[in-house]
Amino acid sequence: MAEQTSQTRQQKSNDGEIQRPWLEFYEKGVPEHLEYPPLALWELVRNSAAAHPDKIATDFFGHTLTYSELWDSVQRFAHALQALGIRKGDRVGLMLPNCPQFVIAFYGAHLAGATVIAVNPIYTSRELEHVLKDSAAETLIVLDLKYPAFREVAATSQVKRTIVTGIQDYLPFPKNLLYPFKAKKEGMWVEVKPSPSIFFFKRLLKKYSPNPSKVLANPEEDVAMLLYTGGTTGFPKAAMLTHRNLAANALQNMSWTPGIETGKEVIGCVLPFFHSYGLSTALNYGMQIAAKLILFPKFSAADVVKGIAEKHITLFPGVPTMFVAINNYPDLRKYDLSSIKCCLSGGAPLPLEVKHQFEKSTGGKLLEGYGLSESSPVLTGNVFNGIIREGSIGIPLPDTDILIMDEDGKPVPIGEVGELAAAGPQIMKGYWNRPEETAKTLRDYAGRTWLFTGDMAKMDADGYFTIVDRKKDLILVGGYNVFPREVEEVLYEHPKVKEAVVAGVPDTFHGEFVKAYLVLHDGQTATEKEIQEFCKERISAYKVPKSVEFRKDLPKTIIGKILRRELLEEEKRRTAERKE
Repeated sequence: MAEQTSQTRQQKSNDGEIQRPWLEFYEKGVPEHLEYPPLALWELVRNSAAAHPDKIATDFFGHTLTYSELWDSVQRFAHALQALGIRKGDRVGLMLPNCPQFVIAFYGAHLAGATVIAVNPIYTSRELEHVLKDSAAETLIVLDLKYPAFREVAATSQVKRTIVTGIQDYLPFPKNLLYPFKAKKEGMWVEVKPSPSIFFFKRLLKKYSPNPSKVLANPEEDVAMLLYTGGTTGFPKAAMLTHRNLAANALQNMSWTPGIETGKEVIGCVLPFFHSYGLSTALNYGMQIAAKLILFPKFSAADVVKGIAEKHITLFPGVPTMFVAINNYPDLRKYDLSSIKCCLSGGAPLPLEVKHQFEKSTGGKLLEGYGLSESSPVLTGNVFNGIIREGSIGIPLPDTDILIMDEDGKPVPIGEVGELAAAGPQIMKGYWNRPEETAKTLRDYAGRTWLFTGDMAKMDADGYFTIVDRKKDLILVGGYNVFPREVEEVLYEHPKVKEAVVAGVPDTFHGEFVKAYLVLHDGQTATEKEIQEFCKERISAYKVPKSVEFRKDLPKTIIGKILRRELLEEEKRRTAERKE
């Protein structure tokens, strides 16, 4: 085995194009290359059900499904879809939070041969209308509370059939009986009446047997998901992810954590499954290792901390703002969080101060990784039990290559900043009905297809990568480049700062100036000058925020990613109002 590894490393380093110094830092047990069997995603559930039939697969507020029960439901749902007319390649939308219905419908739709459309439940009617039109989805599985949003755009969509479900459908007794009364009291109850085009989730599972028709699959080519990326300008576009893309990334993630035990792990599933990060690191990864999935429909620091302690969660993928909230949870010390083996951070840069405080407060290990929707999404990670470079997104996963490119699409020298480009089995097929966008993002180099991410990064001599910032978020101050993350790292060091983000605001003299938006810890006050003086001691003068705005909160996405663009939109509106 050692000889084969040496030969593989030699062969890869002699291809004349790509040097892979990171291979020397793979920890023991992590392979450099994996075999990727031609799996359809539903086979992850089937295989775990065969190996661990009595293990709990999902836990939703105390209601549990074993792997055998889950597999039975997946088959029944696939049969129901086929009976309703769904055929291979048809698009099926899932407008659901993290709940057992999402898990069943996700794999059931794939078993029926369909392509899943991940629909954010908090979409406005305008956003939902775009996704349904763009994907030409003819079937929508929707939470009853969100049905009114769909009803507003139903006439303009191609949706022929709607399958409705409610949170109460999978709550344990007596919560399932009490929930409707609570929802009605709080004004959150939505009554959906049956019709020839409206069906109900639980009724379908009871009606159809676990014997769907077999669908011939081609995992390499068949699109498993249309995953809509957060549109920073205009409407979002859909990444076409094949069964192989997603299954390969689940296998890569599993190989990256050699200390993880199949059939014994418990994953805290707070990241929404309709987002690529939660889908890969919680749902598909969890099915791959036959983990118990603790399902949270939304994030609450209190619920997560309590869940870790009571459910003995061992793995918890999250985003930096979640770890900030946990760090600042007032009763944190009252809970035993020692079950945690590893917490993963992605979706946005992890400030070092947040990492240090979390590890000190909980005793857990917090590792930063990197990925994006177009790559299923994980590309890199800090090693589980090896050398960790703080502030780094780590090194590439098995069979993943990364190059740092200049403006002409050529590699830059080690240590220099350029655009991160990646190649590997997890890279998307392209954008749905967007050939021009696909051509800009997927480009050929050295005989392979590379995903150009738009992220500015650099690689050190050992192959560890650091994200400097988003290419589009770069701030130009009088001809100087300012990367927001560098300024934000400094702001997070200030003892009064709870959350921070900076952006470039148009300036007639300098082109742009740096503005900071801050949320302070409860009970704290600060002045603009105080913040500026703190920054001046740590960064160059042109990087110091010229303006500081103190806020009660910051706009965030559903997974807790701070929306810099929304703050800039606010700035534009203010400027326009002042001119009037």
